[in-house]
Amino acid sequence: MASVTQQQMQKFREDGFLVLEHFFSLEECDSMRSSIQRILDGMEVPPHCRTEFSTKEEEQLQTQGSSDYFLTSGDKVRFFFEKGVLDERGNFLIAKEKSVSKIGHALHAHDPVFKQITHSSKVQELGRKLGLERPVVVQSMYIFKQPGIGGEVTPHQDATFLHTEPLGKVLGFWIALEDATEENGCLWFIPGSHTSGITRRMVRAPQGASTCVEFVGSEPAYDDSKFIPVPISKGGLIVIHGEVVHKSAMNSSGFSRHVYTFHVMEAKGTKWSKENWLQPTPELPFPPLYT
Repeated sequence: MASVTQQQMQKFREDGFLVLEHFFSLEECDSMRSSIQRILDGMEVPPHCRTEFSTKEEEQLQTQGSSDYFLTSGDKVRFFFEKGVLDERGNFLIAKEKSVSKIGHALHAHDPVFKQITHSSKVQELGRKLGLERPVVVQSMYIFKQPGIGGEVTPHQDATFLHTEPLGKVLGFWIALEDATEENGCLWFIPGSHTSGITRRMVRAPQGASTCVEFVGSEPAYDDSKFIPVPISKGGLIVIHGEVVHKSAMNSSGFSRHVYTFHVMEAKGTKWSKENWLQPTPELPFPPLYT
């Protein structure tokens, strides 16, 4: 990996994202893929996915179970599924490993391979280049973008979900474990859209509410013509500013688009919002990126 140039840093400041091709080796990508395969092989289907829909009440319990499963996933390795892969009895309509949408949110803490990649000297060096003084890892995810059913990700800003005071303290590291193309659902960005703050936040709902989280504020109508596609080859890394607007289309191709992604926060002079869905726990305080 070549060192990041001043020119690239300038481009990152202007665009709100930075594309670094061939940041990781093909071997490193394959080691993450085989690690996730081991995790999939050991996957027990979560109980909230197995309950049978019948009464309204059970449906609510299902939703509640589902939301608890999500809300408490910050310090665990958990499985989230694509829409429409389970029948009403909670049985898989397709091969279960093909039905997983993502695995999160603490691979960086629990799996040796993902831990090693997250804290690799390359990433630490890049963090320093980006001016991060006390970065901590807040979450990680493996995203499958399954062939034919990998759902679209609508335009959003990461800071909507990972809010800090002040803003501008969260960065995403997005690693392509297979070529990400326009056909299989690469990312699209609005360059320069990271400079005007955020328009909505996802916050934990008050106890007893029917959902576990709710949105405050409104989603603006983004101009479709402003998005540019950002394909990247296997091993490439995209650094994503917490406020840049990005999306990805549904994957209607016959090829998956596996990605490992994690978020860091500059902890120096920063407050993590108590209203974020994701919270550090006594078992897993956010680990420092620099080892």
